[in-house]
Amino acid sequence: MEQNILIIGGNGLVGKTISRILKSRNPHLTIFIGGRKGGQTDKDLRIDVTDPASFKVILEKKINLIILSVNDREDHILRFAIAHHIDYLDITKPTPALVKAYAIAGKADVNSRIVFSSGWMGGIVPGLVNTLSSSDDIKEVKVFVYYSVKDLAGESSAHFMAENVAVPFVHYKNDRPVSIRHFLDTEPFKFSFGIGERKAYNFDVPDLYILNKVERIPGVSVKMTYNSKFITWLLGSFQYLRIFNILSLKERKMIFGSSGNGDQSVFEIVVKDKEGQKKLSLRSMKGQAELTALSAVLHTEELLRNPHENNVYFSHQLHEPLSLMTQLHSYETININITQ
Repeated sequence: MEQNILIIGGNGLVGKTISRILKSRNPHLTIFIGGRKGGQTDKDLRIDVTDPASFKVILEKKINLIILSVNDREDHILRFAIAHHIDYLDITKPTPALVKAYAIAGKADVNSRIVFSSGWMGGIVPGLVNTLSSSDDIKEVKVFVYYSVKDLAGESSAHFMAENVAVPFVHYKNDRPVSIRHFLDTEPFKFSFGIGERKAYNFDVPDLYILNKVERIPGVSVKMTYNSKFITWLLGSFQYLRIFNILSLKERKMIFGSSGNGDQSVFEIVVKDKEGQKKLSLRSMKGQAELTALSAVLHTEELLRNPHENNVYFSHQLHEPLSLMTQLHSYETININITQ
């Protein structure tokens, strides 16, 4: 059976990387690229997420699966996929947008696979958490993120931080939401892979919501540090003094919009259960775009390979946890270590 895959936002950094990895691993697939300007081949489709009239080409090309890697604020693509029974994989949404989209899908009559993969690095963190312990036994999960300003990063993550850095969010203690702000509440953490001890600060990712509300883990927090200790301190100072509140969006985008030529991306998961503490450390030598794209590809391959029922999923729910970790670990530029 022919499988036609559409990557909307496929001309962006992550979209291009998804296309490259997906083609190299699955040469039999037909991959279309959707963007606002279209392109020069019959595989380049003009699709503007703000213009539902442009979506008719999706039906004309008989698309089986839509991978969304561009911000769709009004969820037009989600609604279209549900209405036309097309499988859907979304890797784009920050927490508030994810909660909204999840509610839309939950109220709809769904006759396809609707998958939200908007957690950190393509939604793989909850799956990796479940390799360390059963969620029923877990008391607390802490995620520590190491972000390098030298990493080759797309615009979306920078724009998210610029738009949301002054907006409070929640993490969870004893199954209760606690309102916090980015880059406050420093916590020392010794990172693996030769990075060493750093001060890490509050950071909002959808995994906070997913691990608490879906996996029912009572304590969840995420903290981030930059490769530059000075930048980490500076952002914390700006937040403490509420400077972000008086800066314009354009000025905040200038602060967060830097992108280098490539560097490692690291995150570490610390799980506490009744048996004690376990830690999983993951490093992507090609950075966050490569890891996010690979995660999207693994979710896509799982949808194509196995007959998951028509339903609404978070991406980690598609996989057996050990299978997901094995596939990640086998990728040549990814290292995973587990310690207890």
